[in-house]
Amino acid sequence: MDSFGQALADELGGVGLIMPLEVVVIRLLGAVLLCGLIGFEREWKQQSAGLRTHILVGLAAGVYSIIALEIVGQSYDESVKLDPLRIVEAVTGGVAFLAAGLIVFHNGQVKGLTTGAGMWLAASVGLCAGLGLWGIAVLATALSLIVMILLTAITDRFLRTKD
Repeated sequence: MDSFGQALADELGGVGLIMPLEVVVIRLLGAVLLCGLIGFEREWKQQSAGLRTHILVGLAAGVYSIIALEIVGQSYDESVKLDPLRIVEAVTGGVAFLAAGLIVFHNGQVKGLTTGAGMWLAASVGLCAGLGLWGIAVLATALSLIVMILLTAITDRFLRTKD
């Protein structure tokens, strides 16, 4: 194989990553799966931001966290200052802006709050998956499903008036 072919194979094969490519794949697939569970509930409730949106938000957050880990693991000269918390701040702010766009006030009612919060949560789950914090990612997903499914059923049954 010529040098260009080898360089291309190295680039596409994940050579040069600090984190093993298999770990990257598992973390991103985990973000897709867990955020998909959150998005499925929103899809089931026929909300505008559903399965695909939550998966994409979580996947993006996972990618950003892996980028942060890769950047921090690289060698730089002393003039380069790295702060991995900036990636968390950037994802949080960006997704909060996106989620806020879903919240509308119409006919005296606020709509989209739970969906916006779910997207914000999906971003945190994606960050956890990307960083390999599986316990937090799975627990947050499970708790969110309990809140969105079980608590909705309870409030519908006991607190909402039937017309």
